[in-house]
Amino acid sequence: MKIVDLRGRYFKEDESLEFLIKRGDIETEKYEPIVKTIIKEVKERGDEALVEFTEKFDKVKLNPEDLVIPFEELEKAYNEIEDDVRWAYEVAFERIYEFHENQKEKSFFKEEEGMILGQKITPLEVVGLYVPGGKAAYPSSVIMNAAPARVAGVKEIVMCSPNPNKYTLAAAFVCGIDTVYRIGGAQAIAAMAYGTETVRKVDKIVGPGNIYVALAKKNLYGIVDIDMIAGPSEILVIADETANYKWVAADLLSQAEHDELAASILVTTSEDLAKKVKEYLYTELLKDFPRKEIAEKSLNVYGHAFIVDDLDTACEVSNYIAPEHLEIITKNPFDLLNKIYHAGAIFLGEYATEPLGDYILGPNHVLPTSRAARFSSPLGVYDFIKRSSVIYVSKEGFDRVAKHAINMAKSEGLEAHKLSVEIRKNNE
Repeated sequence: MKIVDLRGRYFKEDESLEFLIKRGDIETEKYEPIVKTIIKEVKERGDEALVEFTEKFDKVKLNPEDLVIPFEELEKAYNEIEDDVRWAYEVAFERIYEFHENQKEKSFFKEEEGMILGQKITPLEVVGLYVPGGKAAYPSSVIMNAAPARVAGVKEIVMCSPNPNKYTLAAAFVCGIDTVYRIGGAQAIAAMAYGTETVRKVDKIVGPGNIYVALAKKNLYGIVDIDMIAGPSEILVIADETANYKWVAADLLSQAEHDELAASILVTTSEDLAKKVKEYLYTELLKDFPRKEIAEKSLNVYGHAFIVDDLDTACEVSNYIAPEHLEIITKNPFDLLNKIYHAGAIFLGEYATEPLGDYILGPNHVLPTSRAARFSSPLGVYDFIKRSSVIYVSKEGFDRVAKHAINMAKSEGLEAHKLSVEIRKNNE
């Protein structure tokens, strides 16, 4: 972990910030040709291609009839997992569902003289969830993706996951997933986008994945809708001298264990805190840590502690990075809330540790990464609905606005637009 002293100088002048920001750049030239080939093969050969790619990439030999995981396996997994884990899944789904109910939108209609204008809210019909199965399995992602879709009223939810373990299957059972497919990678995204003999064609694909999944979603956007193109995970902690260095270190490690590209960033006004956090990470927490190899690589390359002059500067640094997860562990964390403009999720206070948000609190953990928090939001109910404008115009209403439409059409030189209004105005 690198300690960088920014006191007394403009933070953007330091190369470390640019290094962190660019770490998630997709190596398009390297991977895109492979992804495009996979998409083309799945589109043209369907299940046959899925079986081939599953054996090639996941080392699992399947027949087409094995692509669908029987519902009985989901129920069996639910009954087999530990009682306390099963209860945690149930509580998590309930809390996340209840939180997202606050995001529901309503249709509305507005009447004025001779017109009815409004907006109709319609849930998507079929949504596909992608759940990774590589270096770690994420049953929490099943719940986070499925709960807002259920709140929105999506009619059918299907899920793709390579070699899902019993916990992932149990989470799918809790969420009432309609169909689970035993496939992953770019081939799973292509299958859900185009449909195959076995895999259901969907309207939207949500959920994180590796670079192959991210590029497949990017290439298939337009054929199907997507939630976002997720990059490596990241956490930024703003802390002052009152923060507990052991707690801060543990929070940074919780991101580093995700993968080697994860970024764990501390921005603090206390040089003493920065040094203690680094020492505790390496001498205590990483010692005998189960995922030490991954976490240590992440911290060695992308772990940074920035020392700044004051908390206002800390907020500026955070806004520039626009982190996926932001923790504010200061004496008065609420004092900084209005100074934060770009963050996927904001955790306030020393007990609001990011893993609570990952699992149980209620707000969604599917968040914008790689600075996308500057313009996008966490996954929510709004991602699973469509808005249609509704327009009714009577003769009276038409007479009120027709001349303005004619004049605007004239200014744009669109004669047929003008004609379609004039032909009614002249009652031809």
